[in-house]
Amino acid sequence: MSLRVLVVDDHPLYRDGLVTAIAAMPEVDVVGDAADGLAAVRAAAELAPDVVVMDLHMPVLNGIEATRRIVSERPETAVLVLTMLDGDDSVFAAMRAGARGYLLKGADREEIRRSLQAVANGEVVFSSGIASRVLAFFAAGSPAAVAPFPELTEREREILDLVARGLTNAEIAQRLVLSSKTVRNHVSNVFTKLQVAGRAEAVAQARDAGLGAP
Repeated sequence: MSLRVLVVDDHPLYRDGLVTAIAAMPEVDVVGDAADGLAAVRAAAELAPDVVVMDLHMPVLNGIEATRRIVSERPETAVLVLTMLDGDDSVFAAMRAGARGYLLKGADREEIRRSLQAVANGEVVFSSGIASRVLAFFAAGSPAAVAPFPELTEREREILDLVARGLTNAEIAQRLVLSSKTVRNHVSNVFTKLQVAGRAEAVAQARDAGLGAP
């Protein structure tokens, strides 16, 4: 039985090339592609792929949140991240969201093929440079908590944490010694980056990521 793959990337030329390359692999069937995270979530629900090849930096809905939603709705679908982002925050945010693999866009066709098969079989895979850093992270006894939501600035993440704790904008402004307007702007930026409609959705995402704890 062929491995069913959904390809997600917002760059048309790269996405088309990736679709062509993966479709040429033996026993692999590209069942669809998507140009943003929200379209990826919808396509995964409709097409039931075995593996989603996921970029991270995308419009409408980023790859981290798209991964979280796909894994939540379809735990049998594996997500293999394929991105240019190689920072530790991005790597751990993706894995925390439920991705089973993390490759950089310099990966060759054979590495992608092996990784597709591996994540489909329940294994976890990393590009070589990523793998060495992940191993070093745990070998050094680094804390498991890595800053969630890498798309947010440190200040935005701090404010999201306070929002998740139930503080109002006025209370946040008082605590951080900021103007109410500055806090409103930060909160608005957080909602935009997380692609949420309001406070309740932001709080839900924040608490899922471990923010807002007493």
